[in-house]
Amino acid sequence: MDRETTREFTIGALAKAAEVGVETIRYYQRRGLLAEPRRQHGTYRVYGLDELARLRAIRRAQQLGFSLEEVDALLALNADTDRERARAAAQAKIDLIDSRIEQLRQMRDALSELVQCCHHTEAPAPCPILRALSAEHAAAPAPQAATPAGLSASGGAHHPAPQLPAERGRVE
Repeated sequence: MDRETTREFTIGALAKAAEVGVETIRYYQRRGLLAEPRRQHGTYRVYGLDELARLRAIRRAQQLGFSLEEVDALLALNADTDRERARAAAQAKIDLIDSRIEQLRQMRDALSELVQCCHHTEAPAPCPILRALSAEHAAAPAPQAATPAGLSASGGAHHPAPQLPAERGRVE
């Protein structure tokens, strides 16, 4: 029999081959993502290439952004008959990633605008970044003294702090 198809691993060797920690393997076993193997020689558990392949699949799926619950559902699919369900799961993940990218773009734009406001706002006017972050500003913007040509009372250009993106759909 081909030695490569019957290769056996201790938990430490499996962890090393899959580039995960031993505790990760035990955690996956507790969650039901990886079965506990049989005991070999009465004392230690022996893992095979199937477990190594499953661990690598779990890692790849996580790198693509799937949660462990989603990974479990994906690994339960049949590669020959569940193509539509796998495609739908991947498309849902793409849609979520696209949404997060848009949220991040909005956050970046808001921060860029705040940095520009801060750069062009002179003392003694309050820092537009800190003002935008304060709860008081979010509830009710501080009134500004009306001056000609958009100048603040200090004589410098006044730039109202931009609104921060809504908390809805916050990226963590």
